Amino acid sequence: MTAKKPVYPYIPNSAPDVKEEMLRTVGAKSIDELYADIPANLRFKGKLNLPDPLLSESELVRHIEGLLAKNSSTRDYLSFLGAGCWQHHVPAVCDEINSRGEFLTAYAGEPYEDHGRFQALFEYQSMMGELLNMDVVNVPNYDGFQAGGTALRMACRLTGRQKVLVVSMIGSDLLSKLRDFLKPDIAMEMLPYQPDTGLVDLLALETRLSDEIAAVYFENPSYLGFIETQGDQIAALAHARGALCVVSVDPISLGVLNPPVDYGADIVCGDIQPLGIHMLYGGGHGGFIATRDDERFVMQFPSRLFGIAPTVVEGEYGFGDVAYERTSFALREEGKEWVGTAAALWGITAGVYLALMGPEGMVEIGERIMQRTRYAMMKVAAIPGFHLPFEGSHHFNEFVVNFDATGRKVADINRSLLKKGIFGGKDLSLEFPQLGQSALFCITEIHSQVDIDCLVSTLQEVLE
Repeated sequence: MTAKKPVYPYIPNSAPDVKEEMLRTVGAKSIDELYADIPANLRFKGKLNLPDPLLSESELVRHIEGLLAKNSSTRDYLSFLGAGCWQHHVPAVCDEINSRGEFLTAYAGEPYEDHGRFQALFEYQSMMGELLNMDVVNVPNYDGFQAGGTALRMACRLTGRQKVLVVSMIGSDLLSKLRDFLKPDIAMEMLPYQPDTGLVDLLALETRLSDEIAAVYFENPSYLGFIETQGDQIAALAHARGALCVVSVDPISLGVLNPPVDYGADIVCGDIQPLGIHMLYGGGHGGFIATRDDERFVMQFPSRLFGIAPTVVEGEYGFGDVAYERTSFALREEGKEWVGTAAALWGITAGVYLALMGPEGMVEIGERIMQRTRYAMMKVAAIPGFHLPFEGSHHFNEFVVNFDATGRKVADINRSLLKKGIFGGKDLSLEFPQLGQSALFCITEIHSQVDIDCLVSTLQEVLE
């Protein structure tokens, strides 16, 4: 008896009679004939090691919920993890607005089917411009990593140079992405830092600057939480040699810190995840790039820019693309970079967050984060055997703790903390071996004094 060929409920056209009709239509005798151009040794002949198919929706729901139940969530644990994706409070209205059908499904709507998406993103850009004290802000691209790579490529096109200086105190993930984004035509050199403060070594910067350098790139606040207080000197040294200053900034810090343009930045970039967006399994990110309103800079943006213009009806305005001819949509393969799917939904979400907070709210949340970070640093530093490598620097939202004197590894301490319902700091021992057994702890506005005291007492307990 011939076995029946399978029909897969979630795969279109999997019924045998439908497959045969499709093969007849294209003039092929079998599925294998469609892949004849692929060498036989590259074609998989056996069966994939897959479980039996789920044939009902209820089975599928049970299976997925079982997988999700294995996850340890920051909703269930007290978390002090950060390092590029932070647990901030997300107002309910942010989720309400970004779940509306006209925004959630507006993948590539144009004015005739837009339902306000262009205006919402224009408002986001305007509020980000006010926060950054810049004139032009893009529709968000994938994430802050891409924004950093794009900003450096913009700097190279603007200066006609093919080398950039990047401060070495950045995360390994960002470093990897920048290298990938810049190769093969742009060289990247790393700048050393002052070991006691973590700040850029200005003497080394001055020595390495030359007429070949297109840009100097640094983060502020840094990946390790301290604030770079030499921004004006870094920018001045770069400008003196014809290079641009590119700064990546955490936007939620700008209620208390000066925007980078105030100390000389030419291009500012970063990630909008702190602005009303949840931590989402690696998602929930959107990259921003900002410059002044200078045509030379504006025309180097590869991503979309939305603007406002009067319509033929007096008193009415429309929203749409600015300088569309510079994008890959218009230039195709001649475009500066490929532009496709963007993180526009997160831009709308960040716009809602900024509108809710307003200038006073951004100041209040920034002050709260700085105060609680300093409190946590003081409490942790008082634990015997703990050392804060950059304690003398100003910090925003994160700080490094070294455990060398305890004789314990970060991984061991974090395992002990997890058993007590706490996610400890990110293990830095592989990323920054020069820091020894160190971890990066994150404090945001959601952490109360009670939470911080709980962390401190639990750390003391696991060390006994």
